[in-house]
Amino acid sequence: MRYAWTLILYILFHILLKPRNSPRAQPKNTHPCKTGNPIDDCWRCDPEWHNYTNRKILADCAVGFGRNATGGRDGEFYVVTDPENDDPIDPIPGTLRYAVIQEEPLWIIFEGDMVIRLKDELLFNSFKTIDGRGAKVEIAGGPCITLSYVTNVIIHGIHIHHCKPGGNAMVRKSPNQYGWRNISDGDGISIFSSAHVWIDHCTLSHCHDGLIDVTYGSTSITISNNYMAYHDEVMLMGHSDDFLLDKNMQVTIAFNYFGEGLVQRIPRCRHGYFHIVNNLYSGWEMYAIGGSANPTINSQGNYFIAPNSNSTKEVTRRINSLENEWKEWNWRSIGDLMLNGAFFTSSGNNNSQNYVKASSMFARPASLLTTLNVTAGVLSCQIGYIC
Repeated sequence: MRYAWTLILYILFHILLKPRNSPRAQPKNTHPCKTGNPIDDCWRCDPEWHNYTNRKILADCAVGFGRNATGGRDGEFYVVTDPENDDPIDPIPGTLRYAVIQEEPLWIIFEGDMVIRLKDELLFNSFKTIDGRGAKVEIAGGPCITLSYVTNVIIHGIHIHHCKPGGNAMVRKSPNQYGWRNISDGDGISIFSSAHVWIDHCTLSHCHDGLIDVTYGSTSITISNNYMAYHDEVMLMGHSDDFLLDKNMQVTIAFNYFGEGLVQRIPRCRHGYFHIVNNLYSGWEMYAIGGSANPTINSQGNYFIAPNSNSTKEVTRRINSLENEWKEWNWRSIGDLMLNGAFFTSSGNNNSQNYVKASSMFARPASLLTTLNVTAGVLSCQIGYIC
């Protein structure tokens, strides 16, 4: 097999290091399994989640508009063993870049803890899963992830931070194709003209531009269970007010924890349909949910804690639009919990059929979010225990 040598190393590594307790035993910091978070309840209670037959169950656990993202479910496993030798033009076996550019589906896991500092954008091919469970994996200190004209990608369990612009360089995007890349924005994850993408249980902060940007007609996206902190322009949904292909965009933002030091764009939406459901907002400096160009925003079961400043209590902000324009936009709040003076300015028709296109999953009561979202971000999963 093409990746047999890395699989053998991985298996030996975990046989030697697996705890000698019963495989059904739980670590000291036990937690209840069935919390009501449908994604986590799908796989986290199995202490054998790390087995090759079980890891791919994750691909069937997504909810929302990105629920059909298969990632590398139907392919082989690939083990990243080399975090240091990143070559944007001629990547070598064992590196993350070598895996993500391959034509065939791959489920990508990691030999152990590692920090990967990329020399240029990490361009994906379609049908890939990055699964960081069981290791502490960071992508940091250089250009980060770009999904451009691809489909069926899952990114799970990666700490992405301090991302920088790249470009003005040749970068390979498949085994048979590489080309010139202009200067990139320095996003943590840039999703460009792509579909069926699921970003789950990642931790993101301190990037040059956005943490996660979804643009140029991308659709069928779920962003879930992530922890985001210490950043200005957090998430941009839609390229520009004039880019009409984004009218078909559908994005679910669910079960995320928006933590300290966030300023705005949590998210900022253009055109399209956005289901913002069961997220916990611990504050914002300018606004939480904003938009322009008449997006449909369906805010359900979120937990908003306004900052102490009297000038930033409002959750929402309409951008580049007069009231006589935005009052027709369909923005509604259903079951949201507003604390410390937070308030949501609704508009449009509360019962518009547009909300059907902006509804992707059942909303849990906002009062439960301190339980449902407590483990947002990268999980500390140990081999042989429930995660």
